[in-house]
Amino acid sequence: MKKSGLIVVDLQNEYLPTGKLPLSGIEAAAANAAKVIAHARKNGVPVFHIRHEFANGEAPVFVPGTDGVNIQPTVAPVGGEPVIVKNHINAFRDTDLKQNLDAQGVEEVIVVGAMSHMCIDAAVRAAVDMGYVATILHDACATLDLEFDGVTVPAAQAHAAAMAALAFGYGSVISTYKYLA
Repeated sequence: MKKSGLIVVDLQNEYLPTGKLPLSGIEAAAANAAKVIAHARKNGVPVFHIRHEFANGEAPVFVPGTDGVNIQPTVAPVGGEPVIVKNHINAFRDTDLKQNLDAQGVEEVIVVGAMSHMCIDAAVRAAVDMGYVATILHDACATLDLEFDGVTVPAAQAHAAAMAALAFGYGSVISTYKYLA
C-alpha cells in the first residue's frame, strides 16, 4: 500500500459567498473536505494546506494581508501541518510542496479544494507528472461559472468537464463517501 498525503488546495475565505470570488457549492465542498481532513488526522495521513496569494497586488483577489487569503475555519490547519503559500495556479510551481511530500514519504496524493478547473487540475497534473498517484475527491472540490466567447458554462458543467479530464488520464476521481468507506 502506498503512503498517502492529503493536499487541501486553496480553501480560502475569498471563495466563500462573502468573498470576492464566490464559488458554486463551496460550502458543501469545504464540509466534505473537513470530513476528509478529520479522517486523515485520525489515521496519521499527513495534511498539506495550500494557500494562494497574488504577490505585489497583481490581482484584485487573494491579496496578501486580507481576510480573503485566510484558510476557511472549517478546514484550518492544526498543529504542525504545513501551509504552503503559492503565487501561481500550480501548487508545485516555485513552492516546497514536493519537498514536503517527499519528506513524509508520500507516494499517493489525495486532492481536495478549489477551483476544480484551475488549481485542482494543475496540482493533479503536476503531481502525476512527478510520479505521484492521484485521487481526486470530486465532491470536495468546487468551481464557478465560466465564460468563453459569449458562451456561459455553468459551474456544474465546468466541474464535470474538469473531473472527466482528470479521470481520463490522471487519476481516480471518486466521492468523499467512497473514499471514507
